[in-house]
Amino acid sequence: MYAYLEGELAYKSPSMLIMDVNGVGYELNITLQTYSKVQQLERCKLFIHLQVREDAWVLYAFFTEDERATFRQLLAISGVGAATARVILSSLTSDELERAVAFDDAKTLERIKGIGAKTAQRILLELKGKLFKQKNSTAIPSSMHNTTVDDALNALVNLGINKGVAESAIAKVNNAASLSVEDLIKQALRAV
Repeated sequence: MYAYLEGELAYKSPSMLIMDVNGVGYELNITLQTYSKVQQLERCKLFIHLQVREDAWVLYAFFTEDERATFRQLLAISGVGAATARVILSSLTSDELERAVAFDDAKTLERIKGIGAKTAQRILLELKGKLFKQKNSTAIPSSMHNTTVDDALNALVNLGINKGVAESAIAKVNNAASLSVEDLIKQALRAV
């Protein structure tokens, strides 16, 4: 129903904003990530998610489209509601969550308040491959000094292969460092 709101920030707290849009004040629930971006701003544009419940209509606001998309992906997971999704995105950036999913890092998720081992595993399972599809970025920051092996490993992990499995597949390839990235990936995929 709402794509975004743009207006003046009449009230700011780490969990909520009131945005004045042409004389109408919207109460917006936010993450700490969004708060850190708008803390010094007087006016901004925020991406909105409207949750309609039996007892209330609740607006959630995000500084980036990416954060809103990640929030919506989290809501689609059984057992993860808006409050839990907001806590996750207050504790981790979208990129950090994407990295945790790519590397099957349940411990990172378990450190978040209210996330137990079962929920962490469910989040990893449900988000595997989905976060990479929603945006055209890589989960692993590229380095200007990556070797062919590093580039191939990053590509395999981004394809959804467990890092340990990808490393052992690359280790099975003869003369890995002398191959092009494409050839190394192809041979490693055969060895998986």
